[in-house]
Amino acid sequence: MDGQTAVVTGASRGIGEAVAHAFAEAGAHVVICARDSDAIEAVAEEIEDAGGRATATRADVRDEFDVERLMETAAEIGGEIDCVVANAAVYHGETGSTPLTEESYAAFDDHMRTNARGTFATVRESFPHLAEDARVLVASGSVAREPYPGYGSYAVSKAAAEAIARGFGADTERVVGVVDPGQVATELSGERGHDPEDVAAQFIWAATEAPAELLDGEVVDRKQWRKETR
Repeated sequence: MDGQTAVVTGASRGIGEAVAHAFAEAGAHVVICARDSDAIEAVAEEIEDAGGRATATRADVRDEFDVERLMETAAEIGGEIDCVVANAAVYHGETGSTPLTEESYAAFDDHMRTNARGTFATVRESFPHLAEDARVLVASGSVAREPYPGYGSYAVSKAAAEAIARGFGADTERVVGVVDPGQVATELSGERGHDPEDVAAQFIWAATEAPAELLDGEVVDRKQWRKETR
């Protein structure tokens, strides 16, 4: 990823933070965002202290104007954006204990606004600035496709995010796909699953080596990634 510019949303912790570090270690200038200014600045400082290049921007993916400014900032740095990782997401309630029968309208609305609409804004606002061979990656999980009980409107919102990726893949010539790293040990998942640092390599592969036809409009999960990279 030497000389590339990559945008990672929701990069103040978890998968986003791990992916930002991995992209920077691979040579990319990472433009990272989160709602918490102090937290995202701290991640950028850590990346730069390790010899990488990072630009931190406070942005809320629920606000398309924030996202527009984020993408403009990234484009100013590298001229074009080579990779976008739409990772920002929220989960309201205890993980796996929020069935739709008990879901509040407020939780439903914010899951959709952040996880679905935020993905739409991230992908849409990146398009004017993408390099011709850019990759746009939407982070998701099997909860978007399989009926796990207790995941309520979070699962609904991730299913919508995946549909957004498929739609952009179908409607444009750009490579837009979903990366499913399996269950990852983050605050959102209840700290159960793979270490975030262990799954970052899957995102690097998707951003650089994955065949376009395998990724575009499709879901690449951990099993398929391992099969392709044996």
